[in-house]
Amino acid sequence: MILRGATLIDGTGAPPLRDRAVVLDDRRIAAVVPDHQARDGAALDLGGLTLLPGLINCHVHLCLSGDADPSRTLSDETYAATVVGAVVHARRTVEAGVTTVRDLGGREYAEIAVRDGVRAGIIAGPRVLCAGRAVCMTGGHGWRMLGRQADGVDDVRKAVREQLRAGADVIKLVATGGVMTPGVDPRAAQLTLDELRAGVDEAHRARRRIAAHAMADEGIAWCLDAGIDTIEHGVFLTEALAARMATQGTALVATLIAPHAIVEGGLAAGIPEFAVKKSSALRERHLESFRLALRAGVAIAAGTDAGTPLNPHGTIVPELALMAAAGLEPLQAIRSATSVAARVLGLESETGAVAPGLVADLIAVEGDPATDLKALDAVRLVIADGRTVLNRL
Repeated sequence: MILRGATLIDGTGAPPLRDRAVVLDDRRIAAVVPDHQARDGAALDLGGLTLLPGLINCHVHLCLSGDADPSRTLSDETYAATVVGAVVHARRTVEAGVTTVRDLGGREYAEIAVRDGVRAGIIAGPRVLCAGRAVCMTGGHGWRMLGRQADGVDDVRKAVREQLRAGADVIKLVATGGVMTPGVDPRAAQLTLDELRAGVDEAHRARRRIAAHAMADEGIAWCLDAGIDTIEHGVFLTEALAARMATQGTALVATLIAPHAIVEGGLAAGIPEFAVKKSSALRERHLESFRLALRAGVAIAAGTDAGTPLNPHGTIVPELALMAAAGLEPLQAIRSATSVAARVLGLESETGAVAPGLVADLIAVEGDPATDLKALDAVRLVIADGRTVLNRL
């Protein structure tokens, strides 16, 4: 198949190209050539559209509903209902043009079943990398919803091994407090440095990357000491910590939309009071930390924390818009959700750009997302893993 007629954004941050044709063969990109050179094969005319790589969301929770109080929803619904919801969330996500997600905490490994169903072609959805249960201390952030509580070096090692046994692609540790767990302070460190080091050692020996929920500055510092690969949220970053992240190659997945959605919805939407108070207290600091990371040259990969209050699965555009408002140019915001995200997840040889040899993860949208990121919501075509999952041409 030949995709022709569209303006091409290749995901590398380079300016858009016109008069290019993308040739697909055996579910991969075979060539990107001047339009007049593409002669053989069935052609799909994308005239007037913009073609770009499928987007990547580096932080989702497929088992969470995005309701005003998703933890209550999760505790009240049956496991079967959670599985059905996760399948629906996966379809909604890929139809929004997000062809890869990293799930950083689910319920009884339902998200792993969704991952495997997508891989087998049984259900529609994005490529899914799964962490299984997030490893937290007893009573730590996430223990009531998505966590596996562990205390001490040996127990953390065992908890990581349990996630690997369950089929985890990535490991998540909870290094600090957070917003959605009552009674914990986002500014407090939780897992100790020795515990973090043990978790990192287990993950890396198994050739898995490791993410850390880390808001507090002390917890972030310990994560950097331990060798964590990605910092999730990074709310209380300092200039010194941002400089260390840039030097070590540790990426930031900021999830700016998560506290923003909570504050904007507020108590009137039914969001728990403790979550509204904590989000209100840290939203501006979160934005400043993002700017610190940007100025320091930290690798920034897009992620939404989808499933948290009023933060639904599907589009990644609200996150990209907040990132742009905080200083990223639109093409750089797109890059954070394509080639940078792919590299951060270890998928750069598979996806994240429009280039020969990569899997055909492609979307076509109306308008020019290089000047208006909202155009990314006007999705007309989605090809995920070489399969057409949405066609509104």
